Amino acid sequence: MLRKPSHYMESQEQKPDPRSDFPILRREVKGKPLVYLDNAATTQKPQVVIDRVSDFLANENANIHRGVHYLSMEATDAYDRARAKAAGFLNAATDREIVFTRGTTEAINLVARSFGAPRISSGDEILISAMEHHANIVPWQMIAKECGAQLVVAPVTDAGEIDLEAYGKLLGTRTKIVALSHVSNVLGTINPAQQMVAMAKEHGIPVLLDGAQAVPHIRVDVRELNCDFYTFSSHKLFGPDGVGILYGREELLAAMPPYQGGGDMIEQVSFENTTFRAPPERFEAGTPNISGAIGLGAAIDYMDKIGREAMHAREAQLLAHATGKLGEIPGLTIRGTAPEKVAVISFTLESAHPHDIGTILDSAGIAIRAGHHCAQPLMQRLGVPATARASFAFYNTTKEIDRLADTLLEVNRMFDA
Repeated sequence: MLRKPSHYMESQEQKPDPRSDFPILRREVKGKPLVYLDNAATTQKPQVVIDRVSDFLANENANIHRGVHYLSMEATDAYDRARAKAAGFLNAATDREIVFTRGTTEAINLVARSFGAPRISSGDEILISAMEHHANIVPWQMIAKECGAQLVVAPVTDAGEIDLEAYGKLLGTRTKIVALSHVSNVLGTINPAQQMVAMAKEHGIPVLLDGAQAVPHIRVDVRELNCDFYTFSSHKLFGPDGVGILYGREELLAAMPPYQGGGDMIEQVSFENTTFRAPPERFEAGTPNISGAIGLGAAIDYMDKIGREAMHAREAQLLAHATGKLGEIPGLTIRGTAPEKVAVISFTLESAHPHDIGTILDSAGIAIRAGHHCAQPLMQRLGVPATARASFAFYNTTKEIDRLADTLLEVNRMFDA
């Protein structure tokens, strides 16, 4: 039996604290209560998601689409319902536009290979931005080298925003696809995706949006955005890892060749020829991560029950509190000060390297991220080798942020001594 989640409201006195839905938040690390501020890397999982995956493995486990027995049909139905939930989550026109992948990285590679490569020739251009995650750089870089095309990069301002004027000037007849982060995993910047898609559409250019950091924090409507492809990962959305979503316009997916070959994506196989199923099955070769997809569906249900608007409002409060507290720390510089951003703060301290900061915080039971965050070109733009990053979810508290700030003051004292 699945447990019913508690519900978040502004007043914690009126309803139970949603932290109680996340068992890992009750543990201690190195003798201290865990403060988990690494949500941009992966979010924690509510008990209802853990229970749903466990229940599937314990009571429903079977392969999908291939069996006439009861368990197979039950598993297939649960998998298909998860696809429908993902379609509703993004407001896709149909669940035929939802492809299950291993995550954002595989989804981008799929589009690069099946959509990009056949359309890109020598002299063409692929437009990205300077704030992209490596997952939205390397696949396009590989395609560009193979096809003799050029990877063109829209610059980022000192505040951590894409330079829209420069971006507009880079769009042209040679641009074959635009691939952009909806939200920066380093800076937290919410890019004006709808406007940038519209600018590309004026030139007839298709657009992929990397939504890995967007979907946990803001409402996403792919039809409103008018993008051609949208990607995200389950593990950043309170769901299991190893599964993600590629949204693609139905007519574009139908025209794309398969990304991989194998079972379940075929209509007919002979030694002479193979014909393929229609999307989305065409892009889901082999046995998929069935339990992961079902767990993602449970995570979407959980967010709907808690209330996405309430979650996002809570994160905005946490961001404001953290920005104020960290801004008071001597020698601390916040990297990324765009007015529109999600609950992610990257920062540097004059007194200590980010890796030292991360290690000392860990000794206090505080989990953050330190490094280049799979965005080395952006680090070069910022003029730093790395940053420390604190990223928040709705289950975090202002008291945890105060512990972070107090420990950072301790870091300053340690290295100034």
